[in-house]
Amino acid sequence: MSESLCEAWLRGIAFNPAAPADVLVRLVDQAAGDVAASMCEGRDLPGGVIDAVLRHPDRRIRQALARNRHVDPARLAPLAMDPSGLVRAWLAGGCRDYKRWVRPLPDDILVTLLTARDGGEDGLLTEGEIIGELVSSRQIPRSFRTVMAGHEDPGLRIRATWEWEWLTTAEREALLDDADPAVRESAREHGWVLDPEAVEARLPSVGTHSKWFVFSTCALTPERVEQCFADGDVLPLTSNRHLSADAVARLARHPDAKIRRLAAVRPDLGPELVAELKEDPDEGVRMRARLHPFPGTWAQYRVMCYVIGHGPDCTCPITEPAAEPSTEWFVACAASREAPLRRVAANHPALPAEVVAELARDDDEEVRIRLACHSPLAPPRLLLDVFVTRPVHRPHLLTLPAFPRTGLTHLAGHPDPEVRALAAADPALPEPPVGDPDASVRRAAAANPGLTPEALEALLGDPRTAEGAAANPSLGVARMHALLDRCLPAAAPA
Repeated sequence: MSESLCEAWLRGIAFNPAAPADVLVRLVDQAAGDVAASMCEGRDLPGGVIDAVLRHPDRRIRQALARNRHVDPARLAPLAMDPSGLVRAWLAGGCRDYKRWVRPLPDDILVTLLTARDGGEDGLLTEGEIIGELVSSRQIPRSFRTVMAGHEDPGLRIRATWEWEWLTTAEREALLDDADPAVRESAREHGWVLDPEAVEARLPSVGTHSKWFVFSTCALTPERVEQCFADGDVLPLTSNRHLSADAVARLARHPDAKIRRLAAVRPDLGPELVAELKEDPDEGVRMRARLHPFPGTWAQYRVMCYVIGHGPDCTCPITEPAAEPSTEWFVACAASREAPLRRVAANHPALPAEVVAELARDDDEEVRIRLACHSPLAPPRLLLDVFVTRPVHRPHLLTLPAFPRTGLTHLAGHPDPEVRALAAADPALPEPPVGDPDASVRRAAAANPGLTPEALEALLGDPRTAEGAAANPSLGVARMHALLDRCLPAAAPA
């Protein structure tokens, strides 16, 4: 038996959807090498296997589980207190291959990571470095700001003050009047973002990169706004909600069409400016001006800016939706005659079924593409259409529960091997193309559950199809164990 056959069998069994827990637990054994880590990261796992991984002595196996996007994140809670800082960091950093959807971590895991007093017993990382991984991972939902602001741990309340701009008035007042002096001090310190004079005093010590944040987010003095116009630092002002009506008008009439486009969807534009921009010589400006009055709040403005202009091949991360804008607002966008507003609506995962059905038939291709990528109610036929026509979205679409796995035989002869591989796995395919020139198609064909036991056995012995055959759900459990017996070292005697 060749070593390559053994490796192929192990890889296949590791991802065989019919492999039971006792088979997978054997693969968790370190003797399976990289296969075990790949399995622990890349597929759903039964509870018994998760328990075995959580107790595993090899840090690399636990690290792999920390990045698993298939397992209920609540099951990963013990990893937040793992002896190894690297395991904690991998949990904090999130999935390497998240296929766009960024799953938020549960509150208890976030609290554990953010309140840790050390970076693990191995001393490889500090708690600050692990928190840095968490903050950049997008796994902290917006709702956690409220959790931090009212948490019993003063360290979390202090961290809440760092996001002063996004707190409610009540939350700010509570933090300013907190029983802990350190929290009160931090609240006063971070309140500078809404105090124009305090912002001005800080500017000399702010770096070049941070100035963008200041000019786009903080309350500015009239003199500073005037200086931004004089220096050409106008672009960040287009999203600053604290500008005076005069400054907003100057943005709307700026000679640079790019500035006017960004200003045209501000919710604080008056009707006269909106009417003026609807007659602008630039089509992009006119289009955005036509979207009024839909950007009626800053939350709606942010959503619109996130979608408009990104194009049909946008692969921006998909995170948990905020409470605002409301679903009703997205439904109203879906009914608009303006395609950009319908694209905005298609990004919302909680649209009612009847609205989803309507958008799935939309004349605008980008509306249909965004709906396929974001809505759990998107019809399977739409998911398949987007898969075939837009390769950039394929990795994400394949992770969606509604993605069709049958009724694909008409694609068996498609020139694109990724599409042929999809069809090759359809159990209704009369003759799975195990001899296809493309390796991915051969693997999918060898894993087709419609193969006879005799054909499957022959494929197991061929290095070109062995991995796919070992991943075939029709492979018996006894045969899986027999293959593992041949590839894994015998257990040491008791």
